[in-house]
Amino acid sequence: MHPLKGKVALVTGASAPHGIGRAIALRLAQDGAAVVVTDIDGQMDVGGKTVSRSELLQNTIAEIVSSDGMAISLILDVTGAESIEAGIKQALAQFGRLDILVNNAGSLAGSNNFLSTTPEQWSASFCVNLLGPMMLSQAVIPHMRQIGGGRIINIGSTGSLGAEPGFGAYTTMKHGLVGFSKTLAAEFGPDGILCNTVCPGYIATDMHTAANNRLAKERDLSVAEIKKQRYANVALRDAGLPVDVANAVAYLAGPQANYVTGMNLPVTGGVPLGI
Repeated sequence: MHPLKGKVALVTGASAPHGIGRAIALRLAQDGAAVVVTDIDGQMDVGGKTVSRSELLQNTIAEIVSSDGMAISLILDVTGAESIEAGIKQALAQFGRLDILVNNAGSLAGSNNFLSTTPEQWSASFCVNLLGPMMLSQAVIPHMRQIGGGRIINIGSTGSLGAEPGFGAYTTMKHGLVGFSKTLAAEFGPDGILCNTVCPGYIATDMHTAANNRLAKERDLSVAEIKKQRYANVALRDAGLPVDVANAVAYLAGPQANYVTGMNLPVTGGVPLGI
């Protein structure tokens, strides 16, 4: 009933109410894990209202606790080494261990016409989508070694497997994330540390909605027309839900995946790899 009972998971980028990170945190808690939900400081628009990310994280904690789960929230910037060190220290002080790291935080910086993408956008995309998971993994792997193993699950994209016009920096970094996952799997498998990449397709999140709106504006089309164009590549002809990705993460975090590492798990509704 609770395959992750006694385990502790840290999930980055978990504040968005309709985001994949929040869905992952709730799903891992449902399976019995104590969860550290994290995100950057700041605010975001929720239904036309400006809400602090800290408050949104607290809402997720309240939902977990109401179901007899355990959770804490941390402000953690995946692009800052000091923030990462402090966050890991707090998580260990609270729960005494860290078994599962879910590198979910992502950015669409540099998702525009390739020729107009600036060096600053390339750098911003690299720092969030690739360097962040690298630094977090470096911070937790020594601890995972001490406790006899762990799971690192990186959230990629169909952009990790193929390419779509207009997402140059994002696609490049998400391809790099797959190579990074395979590197960790090969190097730390002997320590009992498994690393895999979950590759969501079109998932109905705040970020996906923003991408659809941007493409509609750029191409002078309605959002409905953009959705029809993009989902034509999907065998199921629709976007998935955050919980669909969370279920894949729960599988890779749990005992059913004890012999699975260095793999890409597409959650795409059947999107061809070339897009």
